[in-house]
Amino acid sequence: MEYTYLGRTALQVSRLCLGTLNLGVRATKEESFEILDRGLDRGINFLDTANQYGWQVHKGFTEELLGEYFAQGGGRREQVVLGTKVFTPMTDRPNDGGLSARHIIASCEDSLRRMQTDWIDIFQMHHIDRHAPWDEVWQAMEMLTQQGKVRYVGSSNFAGWHIAEAQEAAKRRNFLGIVSEQSVYNLVTRYIEMELIPAAQKYGVAVLAWSPLHGGLLSGALRKLQEGTAVKTAQGRAVEAMEKHRDAIAAYEKLCDDIGADPAEVGLAWVMSRPGITAPVIGPRSIAQLESGLNALELKLSDEVLAELDRLFPPIGNGGPGPEAWAW
Repeated sequence: MEYTYLGRTALQVSRLCLGTLNLGVRATKEESFEILDRGLDRGINFLDTANQYGWQVHKGFTEELLGEYFAQGGGRREQVVLGTKVFTPMTDRPNDGGLSARHIIASCEDSLRRMQTDWIDIFQMHHIDRHAPWDEVWQAMEMLTQQGKVRYVGSSNFAGWHIAEAQEAAKRRNFLGIVSEQSVYNLVTRYIEMELIPAAQKYGVAVLAWSPLHGGLLSGALRKLQEGTAVKTAQGRAVEAMEKHRDAIAAYEKLCDDIGADPAEVGLAWVMSRPGITAPVIGPRSIAQLESGLNALELKLSDEVLAELDRLFPPIGNGGPGPEAWAW
């Protein structure tokens, strides 16, 4: 396993982050525990979840599942860098969502209880809250870090200027601020190249790529649809994007065949090759999918293949960061 530092911190994380969105929902509890154990055995030390995950059963279900997993002992909790999230409303009550100091602190306490742990390594703001002033957010996060309940603070689905605004506010308080940002990023969705990644690099913020295969679109979707084996590729964002990108996806799958590589592994390898990316967040629902993610660590794409991928899935505008993406 390859490890890297999480942004400007001294914390080391694996180049693959094991997301838990499918655990307990598309995989049974027993299968989920097997996936988690295999990930640890193969050197993955980075787990990502969210307070709302498992909503198909009830919100908080996935954190509860992780709590059962950690309770087995064997150093399972101590081995992992654990990230969860705060923002999404957990009930219909007006103060049970967002980034008010009240909700941040209460959400942390609830997540700790559900996951049966004393601390959260990375407490991530799941979305920007335009009603929450940064002094309020940082006051709550400072309290939690001082109490030892949170080690670092992260963000998710922020814009580049949100990172800058948050970091400047944290700097005024002599607080570390955001150390990681989790954004949707893959060959099909490349918006963050314009401003988010440059802002993150400037401030020493790690970038974690969620949906690195665009909901399965880049994992051999056309072949799976033809074979009748599609699961995620037959629903959600993959279906919506298929009609728009069908020709590119067909060419992509042919390119993968030509170089003798699995499309899912090529998609993950491309994400890991990109400047500023710390780790893709994979969401396996089987051991086979986990192993595919691990295989991608060994796949090095040639300059010719990278150029062809850029041709098939061109960056936004003129490419590169703003303002060059839209100007000279």
